[in-house]
Amino acid sequence: MPTPHISAAKGDIAETVLLPGDPYRAKWAAETFLDNPRLINEVRGMLGFTGTYKGNPVTIHGSGMGMPSLSIYANELITEYGAKTLIRIGSCGGMQTAINVRDVIIAMTATTLSTPSRGIMKELNFAPCADYGLLEKAVAAARAKGTPTHVGGIYSSDVFYDERPDLTEQMTRHGIMGVEMEAAELYILAARHGCRALAVLTVSDHLLTGEALPSQDREKSFGDMVEIALEAAF
Repeated sequence: MPTPHISAAKGDIAETVLLPGDPYRAKWAAETFLDNPRLINEVRGMLGFTGTYKGNPVTIHGSGMGMPSLSIYANELITEYGAKTLIRIGSCGGMQTAINVRDVIIAMTATTLSTPSRGIMKELNFAPCADYGLLEKAVAAARAKGTPTHVGGIYSSDVFYDERPDLTEQMTRHGIMGVEMEAAELYILAARHGCRALAVLTVSDHLLTGEALPSQDREKSFGDMVEIALEAAF
């Protein structure tokens, strides 16, 4: 059962997988929110843990930064380990004045210039979107927690050091709420394989104001995001 990038044995990975980009955030989330978490992967330093949440099996596994890295892990988790529900939990940059640092964005759609799946789609401008059932439950969980939450479109960039202020201006003008680097490919892979996918994101910095979340405050803000994702999954 092991793949080139995941050493877990058969049965080690749950059907529900949360995907933070940072493997150490996967470790923190598993130790904080799961019962009896155990390490099931550490190939290339990409940590994965499986435990339970309210009695439900859950795996929290790092995806790395960017769509190519996430594509590798999501493909193997789905095709080799039977993952059925994949929820990205991560940070994003805010792109609207009504959105504040520490708020949560639940991504209904994910706009992008390109993804690793572009070669399959060819001339088709496929519109990656979330699973509605997951989205609906995530919104309900966020409201129950009282977490400031926004639902709408995000932008999945394939570069971190972007030098296209004109593109940012147009996305902001068209209501894009935040920018990150993985969700669009996750949504496409889920559609391809008949799985459920969602991205629940914490606004860690803001492209318009320049405000950034201090590192010491991140765990509390990220905790809201993890709990919303876990409640949405079940």
